Amino acid sequence: MATNASKPADLSRLINPRSIALVGASDRDGSIGERTLTNLLTHSTFEGEIFLINPSKTEIRGRRCWPSIASLPAVPDVAVVVVPASNALGVIEECAARRVRFAVILSSGFSEAGAEGERAQARMKEIAEAGGLRLYGPNCPGLCNVNARLGLTFSPSFPHDLIKGPIGLATQGGGIGRNVMQAMERGIGIGLWASTGNEVDLQVADFIHYMADAPDIKVIITLLEGIKDGAKFAAAVQRAAANGKPVIGLKVGKSEYGRRAAQSHTASLTGSAQVNSAVFKQFGVIEVNDIDELVDTAWLFARAMPPAQEAVGIYCSSGGTSALTADAVGSAGLTLAQFTEETTAVLRKNLPHYAAIGNPVDTTTVVLSDKTVVETTLGAVAGDANLGLVIVPITLDYGETTARMAQNIINVQKRGKTPIVPIWMSDRQGEGYRLLVREGFAPPRSVGKAIAAIARWVEYGRWKRANPAFTQALPAVAPPPGEFTTRSLSESQAKQQLRDAGVALLPNALARSAEEACALADRMGYPIVAKIASQQIVHKSDVGGVQVNLQNAEQVAQAWQRIMTQVTRAQPDAKIDGLLIEKMAPGGGVELMVGVTRDPTFGHVMTFGLGGIYVEILRDVTCRMLPLDKTAAAAMVREMRCFPLLDGARGRPAADVPALENLLVRISDFVTRHADRIEEMDLNPVWVGAVGEGAMPLDAVIIERVPAGASA
Repeated sequence: MATNASKPADLSRLINPRSIALVGASDRDGSIGERTLTNLLTHSTFEGEIFLINPSKTEIRGRRCWPSIASLPAVPDVAVVVVPASNALGVIEECAARRVRFAVILSSGFSEAGAEGERAQARMKEIAEAGGLRLYGPNCPGLCNVNARLGLTFSPSFPHDLIKGPIGLATQGGGIGRNVMQAMERGIGIGLWASTGNEVDLQVADFIHYMADAPDIKVIITLLEGIKDGAKFAAAVQRAAANGKPVIGLKVGKSEYGRRAAQSHTASLTGSAQVNSAVFKQFGVIEVNDIDELVDTAWLFARAMPPAQEAVGIYCSSGGTSALTADAVGSAGLTLAQFTEETTAVLRKNLPHYAAIGNPVDTTTVVLSDKTVVETTLGAVAGDANLGLVIVPITLDYGETTARMAQNIINVQKRGKTPIVPIWMSDRQGEGYRLLVREGFAPPRSVGKAIAAIARWVEYGRWKRANPAFTQALPAVAPPPGEFTTRSLSESQAKQQLRDAGVALLPNALARSAEEACALADRMGYPIVAKIASQQIVHKSDVGGVQVNLQNAEQVAQAWQRIMTQVTRAQPDAKIDGLLIEKMAPGGGVELMVGVTRDPTFGHVMTFGLGGIYVEILRDVTCRMLPLDKTAAAAMVREMRCFPLLDGARGRPAADVPALENLLVRISDFVTRHADRIEEMDLNPVWVGAVGEGAMPLDAVIIERVPAGASA
């Protein structure tokens, strides 16, 4: 896992260059070089210097052509490379030699094309790094700075997708990114689109980091097929959170089918879906499940940030649609507002006696005959102090009547700050729809899509209020390079390391004979647990290696004989160190588990949840990227569905939650200090007693990373 996230790339001269060289400029109609040239000369409003490079031409469109980067009279900020892959390395060498800052490589045929392309891409990176050149791509559609009307792209859609706006878009795939760009048809403004392709150098994370500081970007969208540098990604989204800019993320590759497709497309690591989602949640990234939800959610944030008042209002002229929307609100865990007396009075005065004036509001068909009733009554709802958003489902298109309804919505929105979300439910898109689009409402096309976006909006508001000054320590230690193998420590060794790290444990000691086992048990006091001690035996119960509730020395001696006989029979080649004699945990308490694994993208990740025999059955677990602080540990504990068990549900004694949180932090600190060697850890069960009784691992497995060939 790469960890060079301390200083993000300065992309200012890539996003807003002063001069550009187009390498492979062409006048052959329909070629990549011609399309890129047309976008740059005809459809962009770039005022800097443009150098055209084509060794077989002296001029194109009345502009001078230069034979190479080396021949240019000045060094451009950006070189856009549209030559075949076989010629690209030579161009990159020239750019590096002239100290060009950035190269945008539109060419394909690199790591996505197999081993030979992978080697060429690696060589390209070596050349660029030696010359201080930053690479964008290859195998990408280019860069679109819509707010500055600059298209470093071959896409024929560039001139049609030019609605400026506060959303920044960072993707790896080109087609899926252009799909989001074409949400401009609904009036959505996307100011900057970076599609990074194979990410030989610059990654999506670099552009998220740039957008986090860009004054013209308020909301960031990212579509990810893989994350190559987890620490860099985490640093970028943390920067966005610190600057108050929500990041909405769609990560493909959640299923095995999706992972294969993503890897064949960009040759990226896709990572574990559970870990990706956990990191998103940890850093406040709003994860969505499809493109519609991505766009609807982003635009809602672009219109308004969520207020502390979460409750919503529903205003509609169809009783069935009101009920449908109210169901969706309840199913999403949202709350319908209780209107103030002032709002209710306005509704009662202006709507028929048979209209529903609670929440949801059902105006009935009076909107067809009364041209003023909508602005009056919707205005009252939108101005109600008890709600933070108004939903207006528009079931069908009634032509002029619906257009008037749309204009009423527009007028009410202009007078107030509470966002109104009209839902255009009809397949007929008449003048009313077009009015809403022109005014920037970008109406969601179904109740389900709208409520999904609103739920994400509200959820982020809660996260932001809970993390007003969000900071999260980033993973800092990568495993050492080179070949490695792993080895398991015995439980005795593992617990000694934990004890040295300040983790509370029950009294335990290694006995190398039956006599020593009895003597240790006598000193500790009964009842006692006896467990086989062997690096080769991880699952001790499976081989008869555990005896519990031993009440005296005679039972300990018998346990020695029984365990040794059963283990020798089940695993005759195992090297046995003896028995671990341990004081038995007090009665009662809750059994939990703490696990740590090394994720290839995000480094060490902690999994915590219900333990013992239930971990694989109920799967009540939560995850975090390490390191943890006390706030993150507390959040992990409270995210579990079983938290009421710890909190004293149904008259149970409340568990020692502070001790549990402290244990999670100590384990995190221990792993972070030894990140180079710890590959995996499993503490299951972890016993948590009542308040004041503490929390401690009852079993411990630590798997270490060791250089290949080292003695186990």
